[in-house]
Amino acid sequence: MFPAHLRLPRLALLAGAALAGLAAAPLAAAASAVRTVPGMPPVTNPANLYSEAGAGHLSPVVAGDPARIYVPNLRGNSVTVIDPASYKVVGTFKVGASPQHVVPSWDLKTLWVTNNAEGHNDGSLTPIDARTGKPGTAIAVDDPYNMYFTPDGKQAIVVAEAHARLDFRNPHTMALESSLEVPGCKGINHADYSIDGRYAIFTCEFGGRLAKIDMVNRKVVGYLDLAKHGMPQDIRVSPDGKLFYVADMMADGVFLIDGDSFTKVGFIKTGVGTHGLYPSRDGSKLYVANRGTNKIHGARHGKGSVSVIDFATRKVVANWPIPGGGSPDMGNVSADGKTLWLSGRFDDVVYAFDTATGAVRKIKVGAEPHGLAVWPQPGRYSLGHTGIMR
Repeated sequence: MFPAHLRLPRLALLAGAALAGLAAAPLAAAASAVRTVPGMPPVTNPANLYSEAGAGHLSPVVAGDPARIYVPNLRGNSVTVIDPASYKVVGTFKVGASPQHVVPSWDLKTLWVTNNAEGHNDGSLTPIDARTGKPGTAIAVDDPYNMYFTPDGKQAIVVAEAHARLDFRNPHTMALESSLEVPGCKGINHADYSIDGRYAIFTCEFGGRLAKIDMVNRKVVGYLDLAKHGMPQDIRVSPDGKLFYVADMMADGVFLIDGDSFTKVGFIKTGVGTHGLYPSRDGSKLYVANRGTNKIHGARHGKGSVSVIDFATRKVVANWPIPGGGSPDMGNVSADGKTLWLSGRFDDVVYAFDTATGAVRKIKVGAEPHGLAVWPQPGRYSLGHTGIMR
């Protein structure tokens, strides 16, 4: 115990220290804040960039949008519509040739069907009104295999896979505004962004590598080779933005990439034909669709499964087989996080996995379903693909 005449100065010192700590708190918070590119909405939680896409975080923009699963049938030139409440098909409509993905727009008002017309030059984009679920008039677009949006929402990025090119277009009219050649990325198709939106990493399916794109200066930063004879597919950034997870269907697992240094830092074995990647609504897990084959055109009833990776430990914590075999490909997670919806690429079905148990239901759809979209989804905006929500 201090003598009485020393107690007051000590109390004053402690109070001063406390006040200094309070003053430092906002500075620490500011230091940890993410400086995003101009026009990009702020990152609310730097530890979990998926925080605003959590269960229940539906934007007012999607209020009233019917809950539906939109399934592009690659060989059927159509989109099948499923009611997720009843697990029943409630409609089918024709679209352009070879529909690959159904892509939610940045402003959450339109779902775009990317009809890339494989091997032909009559590709198109079919808009679906998210409020009514009805398709509109298709827009002629060269080779739209996939589509993304710039973080500020000012441009759509059509991935012209056959041309190893990214076409920057008006996000509403789809008029071409500029293009970026990515000559070292054969089979360019899937992508995700850094936490601040300054760069994106695209997978080069037929080149066994990745391409890093400076999105501010619109230039190729470089390429990173993965495994020999590799075939990278989907890619997803970790909740803290530090790593990119890359599915490789030849390696049967997921590569871990440090995005900033653009280096390989790890690998996680999952299952045969690793293909699609989808974070859980709470940002704690990554659902990995293993397509069940290393072939581009696989057989029915393959060794398909879903692996669940824990982001914190970077380990597989569950494996969900498909009774009788299957071919889970692309899709997304329901708004409440309770169901993982995936297309059954070579089995002409859609799978609905219970994310608590791994139990699966099957719904018959058209020929060779591919990148299905779950709608509506939580989030403030969409960066593209089947719903990269932020």
